[in-house]
Amino acid sequence: MPVYAILLKRGQHIGSVATLYRVLRENAQVWERRRQASHPPRNVPELIATGPGQVYSWDITKLARPHPSVYYDGYVMIDIFSRFIIGSIVHSCEDGLLVKEMMIDAFGLHGTPRSRTPTTACQ
Repeated sequence: MPVYAILLKRGQHIGSVATLYRVLRENAQVWERRRQASHPPRNVPELIATGPGQVYSWDITKLARPHPSVYYDGYVMIDIFSRFIIGSIVHSCEDGLLVKEMMIDAFGLHGTPRSRTPTTACQ
């Protein structure tokens, strides 16, 4: 039985549950009891573009339709240096073939990225 409930049963009200936990935290009497996973720190890979046409990025977003809870999927591909949109499509469903078609069209118009050398963010 929690301490708060025991004290209440005895008729001793010394504060709210939040106040008791605040006091316990301030005195290092409360800690996480579950085992916590510890992961070693790692460098996150980062793509860096020093000019246009080097690195492209794409994403999907949900676009609202007039009907509630029904969405379109908006696909967009951008050049991360210039932030120029090199390709975009909107469809009623999410499909990998649709993305492939968008990428083929974008690469046909703007060419494939010229340099995609990954570097680490912490250099």
